[in-house]
Order: sequence, then C-alpha cells, then structure tokens
Amino acid sequence: MNPARRRRLIIIVALVLGGGVAAALALRAFQENLLYFYSPSQVVAGEAPRNRAFRVGGLVENGSVQRDPQTLAVSFTLTDTLQSVRVQYQGVLPDLFREGQGIVANGRIGDGGVFVAGEVLAKHDENYMPPEVAKALAAAGKPIPRSAFKQAQ
Repeated sequence: MNPARRRRLIIIVALVLGGGVAAALALRAFQENLLYFYSPSQVVAGEAPRNRAFRVGGLVENGSVQRDPQTLAVSFTLTDTLQSVRVQYQGVLPDLFREGQGIVANGRIGDGGVFVAGEVLAKHDENYMPPEVAKALAAAGKPIPRSAFKQAQ
C-alpha cells in the first residue's frame, strides 16, 4: 500500500471511530437525562429505579398533606387508587396543588421507600389531568369521573 492511500485510510478510520465515540457519548448523556414515568403501583412493586431520577404521578390523597410550619417542607401521599407512595418535598408548591388533584413529581426513591421530590408539577386548570396520570389511573382499573380530567387534544 502506498503512503498516500495509507494516510487516507488512517484518516477515514479515525473519523469513523471519532464519530462513533461522539454518538455513544451523546446517547449516554441523553439516556441519563430521561425521566421515565411510573405509577404508584409500579413504584410499590419495585419496577422504578432506585439509583436514578424518575417521575411518579397520581392523585394527592385527601387528608394526607402535612406541612412543616417552620420550613417549606411538605409531605403527602400520592395514589393511583390501588397503591400509595409517600412523597416528601422541600420548596414552594404550585398554586394549583391541592388534595384530590392529579400531580406529577420528579425525584428519587429515598430511605424507607419514600419518594423525595425535587419538583412538583400540578395541573394547569380544573379540567386537566396529566395524560400519564390519567393512563396510570385507568390502568389501575378504577373509573375516573369525567369531571376529574380532560385529555389534552
């Protein structure tokens, strides 16, 4: 093989390897930033990851919200009507957060199976429930009143 061909071959191999490494790094970064959704039943069943962040959604159980009067700490129970997960959150809750409404929380499983939320997302009007929460409730086999949510069109 003459030197010009060999140099071209080395450059092509280096470019292909460099492109492969760049694609692998990009895919890994993308995978690490994905937040998968799990229902409370899936979390209780152990299907949710223990070592990474994910989303959990459902209805805030009536009478379950406990606020610390000295701090912004709040804890509440999230349910899909079959199973419940205790959620702890430190921060200001959305204005639309209340008992009996659908929410989605981002965070991780902490000690004792408690979900430690870094962010709590609430519905944006009285007729809306996040589609993930509606699907989880429907999968639980419980009828959901039509007035509880309106699917995004």
